[in-house]
Amino acid sequence: MNFAFSEEQEELRTVVRQFLEAKSPESAVREQMETERGYDPEVWAQMAEQLGLQSLIIPEEYGGQGFGYVELTVVLEEMGKYLLCAPYFSTVVLAANTLLHSGDESAKKEYLPGIASGGTIATLAFTEPNGRWDESGIEMTVTDGRLTGTKSFVLDGHTADLILVAARGPQGVSLYAVPGDAPGLTRTPLATMDQTRKQAKLDFDGVEGRLIGEEGKGWEVLSTVLDLAAVALAAEQVGGAQRCLDMSVEYAKVRVQFGRPIGSFQAIKHKCADMLLEVESAKSAAYYAGWCASEMNDELPAVASLAKAYCSDAYFHAAAENIQIHGGIGFTWEHPAHLYFKRAKSSELLFGDPTYHRELLAQRIGI
Repeated sequence: MNFAFSEEQEELRTVVRQFLEAKSPESAVREQMETERGYDPEVWAQMAEQLGLQSLIIPEEYGGQGFGYVELTVVLEEMGKYLLCAPYFSTVVLAANTLLHSGDESAKKEYLPGIASGGTIATLAFTEPNGRWDESGIEMTVTDGRLTGTKSFVLDGHTADLILVAARGPQGVSLYAVPGDAPGLTRTPLATMDQTRKQAKLDFDGVEGRLIGEEGKGWEVLSTVLDLAAVALAAEQVGGAQRCLDMSVEYAKVRVQFGRPIGSFQAIKHKCADMLLEVESAKSAAYYAGWCASEMNDELPAVASLAKAYCSDAYFHAAAENIQIHGGIGFTWEHPAHLYFKRAKSSELLFGDPTYHRELLAQRIGI
């Protein structure tokens, strides 16, 4: 078995990296952070037209390229490295995966081509003000196809054209598609610590939804989608952690104290060595999880939780150590180190923190 990336996958990485170097420098990230929308529509269109990133994992029959999850992890790793401000995770990882695993052929034909072309921004409204990630946390009700309740922490929920909503009815949890401009839907952007990833609160007052998949089978779909999301986020975290390591090593080489580079001091050497070990271990976890997701094998649930827990810890530690190595300048608003620290913290909590996933892992492997 070959665990290395193929030549085509490495070429994909190179192309995406070159695009992000040009379109997502620190100045562009800061500019989009300050906007309510949170992304540049022109860059979003170029991602679709020039690289076809939105169509990456969507099958060809729905207007996509039909690549696997390994290719998606390659793309997300680079996006994490450059803190791309775009509704990519919500649209491709959450919404597209939900549709793909829903078993609803008519919904796939109706919605996936728009996502693949970049014309439709979509998201998954799953969490509620209770902040829970399990099935019992879904308290929104649905009666005769009309949704009532509140969803919170919805990624890009304030700009999405299509919102896939989890709601509880007489037969259990089901999924519904709702247009972003549906009557009775109120969307409120949330103030977040990490401004590079926008979130919103959505209030539903008898909003009419289109059933996706079978009624009462929504949690079976969501469980798979959340595992896939955890794997995708782990890949993104690896990219951010690698960038923090690179920043630390670069600074340690050029910052001089007491007549010598600080990288020559044992304490800094140990910090960088520990970061390197954690980043490389996180890569191994994320890459293996990406392969499991691509194969959709039986290991996916356990490996997804393992990767999410480990990569969350590795990213947060790398981001914190990056600030320590930079010293006083690393604490300033003008320095990029704090951007990665905030992304690391928000990613640590997204889809459940490391403690939650370790407990989930223990349950899944029967401990």
